[in-house]
Amino acid sequence: MCKSYLSEIEFIAMIKIPGPKAIRIVNAFKKIAYDSTFTYPLVIKTGKGCEIEDVDGNRFLDFTSNIGSCPVGYSHPKILEVIKKYSNTEIGIHKIAGQDFYCEEHLDIASKLLSISKKNSKVFFINSGAEAVENAIKIAYRKMGPLPGVSCDNDFHGRTLGALSFTRSEEVQKTNFPELPVMRIKFCTVDSDLQIDQLEYILKEHRIAFIITETIQGEGGLNVASKLFIQNIRKLANEYDVPLIFDEVQSGMGRTGKWWAYQHYRVEPDIMTVAKALQVGATVYDKKYDPNETGVLSSTWGGGSRIDMAIGSMIIDIITKNRLLSNSLRIGEMLKKYLVDLIGVNGLIDVSGIGLMIGLEFGTKRTRDNIVQTFFKKRLL
Repeated sequence: MCKSYLSEIEFIAMIKIPGPKAIRIVNAFKKIAYDSTFTYPLVIKTGKGCEIEDVDGNRFLDFTSNIGSCPVGYSHPKILEVIKKYSNTEIGIHKIAGQDFYCEEHLDIASKLLSISKKNSKVFFINSGAEAVENAIKIAYRKMGPLPGVSCDNDFHGRTLGALSFTRSEEVQKTNFPELPVMRIKFCTVDSDLQIDQLEYILKEHRIAFIITETIQGEGGLNVASKLFIQNIRKLANEYDVPLIFDEVQSGMGRTGKWWAYQHYRVEPDIMTVAKALQVGATVYDKKYDPNETGVLSSTWGGGSRIDMAIGSMIIDIITKNRLLSNSLRIGEMLKKYLVDLIGVNGLIDVSGIGLMIGLEFGTKRTRDNIVQTFFKKRLL
């Protein structure tokens, strides 16, 4: 068995990365489609557990969890059961106009999502994280009027035009695009930061529509907000009666060891955005912010397909029944301990994050990019 296993490893190591099929597909794609944000020439064929297999037979260990969208791994048997159920021709309609027709899957995922969210809330389903943010700010504007919103430096809230106004991650995402009125504050990671009261100065001088932030920044660098910073934002939002929006698109659904990253701060939002691991986009909001007018929020494909909703519902069940929240904390702490010991090696200068939402910081962008590509060649994503 050992010899057979070694032979397989040796054979896999001989396959060029990227392989000929991947190169052909990538080159053909680039000729007819926008190249977007592809990090490596990886053409996925299938996946199981934490592994992805490409079209050339190369297997990769995926540390990204499909960019945060596969919280229970690939080809989980319970997820496959759901997919198999909906492949039954008797079901017929896989995708419905979700804001024009009701379906049982809509009720099921709504009930389960609200059971793990802030009490006295309602939910609006949409397709993606950016759209969840768009509807979160619409809910706030409806209540407060067309006033500026406040977001944090290095926050990422999506690339659609409204959400993009409050994104402050990479300049290429924003150049020459118009913005909604926005004021920005520093994202403070230590309680002693001298700019931790920046929001208070803004609120004393200006009326605003909402405050939106991540508690753990994703694309912005896996920066973890200080407890005083987040608690101070909540306190000021209460004091000035301003809705507080927490973006949980990447940090939510158990990745940090709690259902929502904000729960590490013992505060709650007025509005929350969810997507990625849920399989569909969702805007969860306190009932006091309910627009109470038909048609304020709507989308033909809101909620995605019935399969997506059923899978999202099953993911909540799997995380709950298998106690994956505590597992995320335990494994995350173990992994961080080993990674911290590597600081100083190959340009690594910091390790940050909570649970299994962990980031590595390198001294220069060039070093980071070289590390990412080296890992890819070694079949690590």
